[in-house]
Amino acid sequence: MFKHSFKRKPLSMLHEEMKNDNRLRRVLGPWSLTSLGIGCIIGAGIFVITGYAAQYKAGPALVISFVVAGLACVFSALCYAEFASMAPIAGSAYTYAYATLGELFAWIIGWDLVLEYTVASATVAHGWSKYFQNFIGMFDFHVPELLSKAPFDFDPVQGNFVSTGCLFDLPALLIVAFLTIILVIGIRESSRFNNIMVAIKLIVVLLVIGVGAFYVDTRNWQPFAPFGWTGLSLFGKTILGKTGADGAPVGMLAGAALIFFAYIGFDSVSTHAEEARKPHRDVPIGIIVSLVICTVLYIAVTMVLTGMVPYGKIDVDAPIAMAFQQVGLRWGQFVVSLGAVVGITSVMLVLMLSQPRVLLAMARDGLLPESFFGDVHPKFRTPWKSTILTGIMVGVMASFIPLGILAELVNIGTLLAFVIVCAAVLIMRYIQPDAKRPFRCPFVPVVPLLGMVFCLILMFSLPPANWKRLGIWMLLGMIIYLFYGRRHSVMARNSES
Repeated sequence: MFKHSFKRKPLSMLHEEMKNDNRLRRVLGPWSLTSLGIGCIIGAGIFVITGYAAQYKAGPALVISFVVAGLACVFSALCYAEFASMAPIAGSAYTYAYATLGELFAWIIGWDLVLEYTVASATVAHGWSKYFQNFIGMFDFHVPELLSKAPFDFDPVQGNFVSTGCLFDLPALLIVAFLTIILVIGIRESSRFNNIMVAIKLIVVLLVIGVGAFYVDTRNWQPFAPFGWTGLSLFGKTILGKTGADGAPVGMLAGAALIFFAYIGFDSVSTHAEEARKPHRDVPIGIIVSLVICTVLYIAVTMVLTGMVPYGKIDVDAPIAMAFQQVGLRWGQFVVSLGAVVGITSVMLVLMLSQPRVLLAMARDGLLPESFFGDVHPKFRTPWKSTILTGIMVGVMASFIPLGILAELVNIGTLLAFVIVCAAVLIMRYIQPDAKRPFRCPFVPVVPLLGMVFCLILMFSLPPANWKRLGIWMLLGMIIYLFYGRRHSVMARNSES
């Protein structure tokens, strides 16, 4: 019944798929791919999450949290780069799992990526809406209250849902619709649009670092780790460190688990391997360079932010903009708010660009209906149907579901994907040691093992609600696989013929 579910997809079959006429257009060079990575990494993480993590999880030690999360990503990125050079087609971690662990594990990771990209897009849309409304408010323009936010919210203190008195979040819905149209038109147009936004927000981030450094008061870094250096839990139960008022762990490691959301962009580069001009060279460059640049910027911005304002007084909704206001630099507040709107837009663009590529890869393997998810537009050469569906799903979630519920789902899905990719490198080195590897992950097995350990530690530092919701999502995915994917997969048809 399940004999083909653990059958691996040969690399030769992956390379044969690259010759198919129904493939994506190869138009991206190393700098466009690096720009896509930076576009997805620098956004809500640096403009929003830093404030919450510093105030409630780690204090000034959030700087070290970014180092820990960055190390986990570096180890995983090297593993991603090896696979992307070996199998430069759409699908990212899903494709890599299929080649090493078999169809069932590929479905699990593919379904996990669907969760990651969709929920992350909706989460970022919430952040965009908040900054956009703050920005236009400087000019006395306001979105009607009824259309300013989701109709309900979750109160973590009371532990229940509360009505906001609103209908839905109109700005979030409009930005999702606008980006969906751009993504359907084509990858080249999307890449150009992203390059412009990346340039703007990099200027803003460098301005924050350069100007803010003059307003740093080192006394604000004392105590440096008010919540402790740990914050490790096991399936939601704290086993090392302190526990916060909501029952979740706090400390430097807990801060790293929370801000890991800020790093999810680099793996999106690998989903565009099929659109790279020289994927064997360009994709590894894009992954590694974008990650290194963004890690350095994250550390610098966090040091400036916690140095400008005591961690307990950092604004949660717009931490960097309000930090400039608190030190009397109102012009800086305007510039940062503008940069945040632009920066978060590019994050949404790349996330929504990546999601349909994963669905496309799954459809090509028969695990999803190919007539819909695998349909590439004859003119634009984009997976247009799945792009539109992604836009609808993200728009609905961003408009009606509160931020807190969405954000909890993102990190655990990303970390699970990274663990599987690191494990897959070890497996592939064992089962196919002579396969062509244009880029080789260094220091194997040390680097993949360290990647798995770091990511598992961060997974175990997440609240228990994350594990429950991940379990529900995976159960739904298994039902779809059992009743559709397993029966229609290409590997199953090949086994019967």
